[in-house]
Amino acid sequence: MGGIKQLRLTLRRLARRNRRIVSTIRYLLIFTATFGAAYGFIRGSVSETAGYDPQAFALGISFLFALACLALATLSMRMRWLKKNMRKLALHNEALIDRNWELKEAEERARSLFESQSDLIALRDARGRLTFVNDTFCHYAGKPRSDLLGSAGTLPVIEQGDDATEPGGTRVHDQKIQTAFGPRWIAWRETLVRPNANQSAELQCVGRDVTDRAESEHALGLARDHAVSANRAKSKFLAVASHEIRTPLNGILGMSNLLLDTQLNPEQAAYAKAVKDSGEALVSLVEELLDFSKIEAGKIDLEHRPFHLGAMIEEITELLAPRAQGRQIEIASYVDERLPREVIGDAARLRQVLLNLASNAVKFTAEGGVALIAEPGIWPNEISFLIRDTGMGIAPDAQQRIFREFEQAGEEIAREYGGTGLGLAISERIVRRMGGRIALESAIGRGTTFEVSIPLEAADTSAPAASMPDLTGKAIMVVTPHAIASSLLSRRLARWGAQVCETTDLTIAEALLPERAWHAVLIDHVLGADAVQAFGRRAAAVAAHCIAMFTPAERHDVQPAEMTAFTGYLVKPVRAASLAARLTTDASTTAPDLPDEAPLPRTQIPKQLSILVAEDNEINALLIRSLLTKLGHETVLCTDGRAALESWIAAETAGTRYDAVLMDVQMPLLSGIETVRAIRAREAERGLPRTKILALTANALIEDRYACFEAGMDGFLVKPLDRDNLVQALRDVTPAHLAA
Repeated sequence: MGGIKQLRLTLRRLARRNRRIVSTIRYLLIFTATFGAAYGFIRGSVSETAGYDPQAFALGISFLFALACLALATLSMRMRWLKKNMRKLALHNEALIDRNWELKEAEERARSLFESQSDLIALRDARGRLTFVNDTFCHYAGKPRSDLLGSAGTLPVIEQGDDATEPGGTRVHDQKIQTAFGPRWIAWRETLVRPNANQSAELQCVGRDVTDRAESEHALGLARDHAVSANRAKSKFLAVASHEIRTPLNGILGMSNLLLDTQLNPEQAAYAKAVKDSGEALVSLVEELLDFSKIEAGKIDLEHRPFHLGAMIEEITELLAPRAQGRQIEIASYVDERLPREVIGDAARLRQVLLNLASNAVKFTAEGGVALIAEPGIWPNEISFLIRDTGMGIAPDAQQRIFREFEQAGEEIAREYGGTGLGLAISERIVRRMGGRIALESAIGRGTTFEVSIPLEAADTSAPAASMPDLTGKAIMVVTPHAIASSLLSRRLARWGAQVCETTDLTIAEALLPERAWHAVLIDHVLGADAVQAFGRRAAAVAAHCIAMFTPAERHDVQPAEMTAFTGYLVKPVRAASLAARLTTDASTTAPDLPDEAPLPRTQIPKQLSILVAEDNEINALLIRSLLTKLGHETVLCTDGRAALESWIAAETAGTRYDAVLMDVQMPLLSGIETVRAIRAREAERGLPRTKILALTANALIEDRYACFEAGMDGFLVKPLDRDNLVQALRDVTPAHLAA
């Protein structure tokens, strides 16, 4: 079968190549066959021995004629079919001619487009020779096309830039090349293309001149480097400025505190307190400027640690209470019991925001009071903090302006109340950094409400919620002239199930006493000592708990004899835990026997410590030595790091090791950090117990604190040095002779 098929193909190929010869042979064969048949038939009919039959002869002639007609008809039909196919072929040929013309035209357009492109375009074969280049490539190479085609035609590379390969296999890279008109940066895209199926793949290189972009990026890089350098210089300046400002402030505040502890006449005490207040105002200003600078530089880092939410709110309220009570206004707080006891977040930054807003509320409120409220937000794991006051209010046109840097509600307010105008700007940026939002609602003469909403997840969902006393159905009367404190107390008591009756008038309260059996009566001492004492005697007959509410200053003035009618008392602002304890404590316990609400004595350390102080500033050294001496400690003072190290080594060698070291970070000869490293190295080498070393630093930047911990310090005390912080830092230090 294969041989026959091959023979047919050979014959067809021969017929296509020799059409005339094949046609002649075909006609000759037809003529020969026709002539032979006719001759044989006629010859047979005239032969004497053939048995001529006219009828058979006629039939034969008719048959031959029919065959001839059939052959002619077949030939005619084939001719028609061939003509039809010829017409189709002619039409198809015309279409191919048109298509070929269009392809040529498209090829010319594409070639013209390539030639006119501003990009460099080149094709290279497998051996790297150029098979096509456009005019731009020739222009950059400085050679005619005829010299480039067929050659390597590489452009001199001055510098190789970034190189990458895309997922599709395209190589993308930058090169700085030497062109006919100088160095230029070219961004190349190289990919393999196949012109047609019969040709091998070629490398298509398309380059774009990106010199302007490269120069812009270089300029931007230089500008970024300059900005980083300037920011570094700014941070260094702030650190130095902070240190240089805080160092004398430490002496001012510390000496004023020591001065106030001495016997002074009223005029001298007023002057000393004015010095202290001015120093504290300057410290607050420095803190604001440092915070603003850190926020501007994007260096504000947030911690994610669990903290007690309710305790923080109550601490802020208690911290601001003396200032509010000094202005004859009330301050109170409320934490919704639906909130988790502990949440995860940056407690220090949240405290800073709330303290700033609450401080402003106290400052701008002349009558009424300030309320701090924490309740669930509108979104899951969101907590809303409301700071509400009854102050002067904020005009609508100033409500957005006050969140800008160095802006206040008005020039008159700035002149009257002072301030830098940075507090709200810093608070707003911190809140945004924590993923929250801050809003305000205010009207002139009707007070202001700031709402801070921050996402804070519960620290542990399995932790039990704060226990609430069950006061269901119990009647409690609240008698106070302050609407804010009364409303928050009533709200809390109502959440505990109590039936609350509020009144601001003692006469009305006395009239309500006989109407029912009261579980508790809470009366504010601000209504007058005699009136409150008289009301307490009447209420004791009908109430299981008769509780008086005092400010810390009022508590000092109250004599135990005045509290005989009361079963307990509360110090304002009232803590939730204290309120619950008073309402559930046995009524037979009297107020003088309740120690947890008594004024806290100033913390003292009964043990005597041997402390090495390394401080190069004479005033600060005198201050620290005076504070430690008043606390009952022995102090050795050194004015440089080398002397401090030698003193520590000498004491260790003599067997009289120091119990603690207070180390100034910036000292001559040997810095505090270098000194601590030397001490820690000697301790590790000799196997000595670790001495507690506290850094004395005026630098408030977080980088400085990290440097102290990395050097081996156990903590730090920020200047201006606070007496209570010093006592707290030394609380857990055990004297060396007791430890031994």
